[in-house]
Amino acid sequence: MSDKPSVLFVCVHNAGRSQMAAGWLRHLAGDTIEARSAGSAPAGTVNPAAVEAMREVGIDIADQTPRLLEYATAESSDVIVTMGCGDACPVFPGKRYEDWKLEDPAGKGVEAVRPIRDEIRTRVEKLLTELRATT
Repeated sequence: MSDKPSVLFVCVHNAGRSQMAAGWLRHLAGDTIEARSAGSAPAGTVNPAAVEAMREVGIDIADQTPRLLEYATAESSDVIVTMGCGDACPVFPGKRYEDWKLEDPAGKGVEAVRPIRDEIRTRVEKLLTELRATT
């Protein structure tokens, strides 16, 4: 791993789970780890309920834009975390790879997104602890 590891969070639409995870990582790690996110079929905008749920904990992801998963981004990432997107999210050999099974926040209100947000925080904290132990 380089001096500044990078983590790529991937879900299908890059509008909810992966955006929240990248937001948590930026918030918790500061500039010590590069947080990236992408999707295999990105939506036009970030899920408004995810934006609101993150705003409630002081993290603003409203300015983020869903991005298409590109091979070069995955190839240059140290860790790739897929988020319950199944076969749509490819596995890249030689990378640390995790698959987080998380409920999809699409179409849900902020009340339903809060527990997903909180589960993502727990997983990001664990990942951050592991990354700090190896750098």
